[in-house]
Amino acid sequence: MRWTERQLAMLKEMGVAAFWPHRPPPATAASAPDAPPAEFRQAGAQPAEAHVLAAEAIARAERNSRFEPAGASPTPGESPARVAPPAARPPARLAKPAPIAANASGTVSSGAPEAQLGPRPVGVETMEWPALREAVAGCQACGLSQGRRQTVFGTGHEQARWMIVGEAPGEQEDRQGEPFVGRAGQLLDRMLAAIDLTRSEAGPDRQVFIANVLKCRPPANRNPLPQEVAQCEPFLLRQMALVKPDIVVAMGRFAVQSLLKTSEPIGKLRGRVHEVAGVPVVVTYHPAYLLRNPADKGLVWDDLCLAREVQAQVQARRSQGA
Repeated sequence: MRWTERQLAMLKEMGVAAFWPHRPPPATAASAPDAPPAEFRQAGAQPAEAHVLAAEAIARAERNSRFEPAGASPTPGESPARVAPPAARPPARLAKPAPIAANASGTVSSGAPEAQLGPRPVGVETMEWPALREAVAGCQACGLSQGRRQTVFGTGHEQARWMIVGEAPGEQEDRQGEPFVGRAGQLLDRMLAAIDLTRSEAGPDRQVFIANVLKCRPPANRNPLPQEVAQCEPFLLRQMALVKPDIVVAMGRFAVQSLLKTSEPIGKLRGRVHEVAGVPVVVTYHPAYLLRNPADKGLVWDDLCLAREVQAQVQARRSQGA
């Protein structure tokens, strides 16, 4: 469909033009190897969906007789249309702190949720895969064990070159016992495919190992509590020690902050290489975040390209040492 200059001006004025699906040029041998694939370029809607949305937006604008694109001349006898300025945003209000009260034992409580803790399995740091799986399945180290359907141990090749670390299981993960399922998992699979990786059956060079910081689902998908993360941490560290990956990609705020022991936001931590237990770590946004903020897909593509470069360097050093 060919748009008129008036229609293109309407799209630009309404901010729709940024989401217009441009047709990519035919692939050539000279194409840049690190150009982001379509999955990382799209800003949400598929091309067909964006076409419909743009057409509907234009139709709505043309029904509004007051709208004129910038620079258009008014019809004789009519006054130029005025675009109302955006409404002023009211000043943000700080949330009131939770009331502080004493509980039945006389201990002062801030009202924040407190984790119910139990004994952690002993000897996790020396367990092999079978014992580690059994320990996770029977873990009662925190109150999350009381509400789970099943634990989510992890999936993938046990000697994978890449390891993906997420945050905590959601409802679908709790049902299926596997990390990163549902829409976020489908997006992760497409992201991995863009760099020739997979979670399905493949050799260690292509298959990843995927695990979460927490092995049990927090109720109502609430944020993990620090005590819960601390109780579950030995399991993840042992998984890293057994896999021995060349690179770890931490996805999401809680995965990043718990691995790196920091409160810095992802935006300040991404773009550089960190290290945990001697393993290089690259941080990036969680696929569920990208579903809500598709404009940041390009940032994740940059992070995955950085991780790919680091993994290649680690592999080259290993080959030279051999």
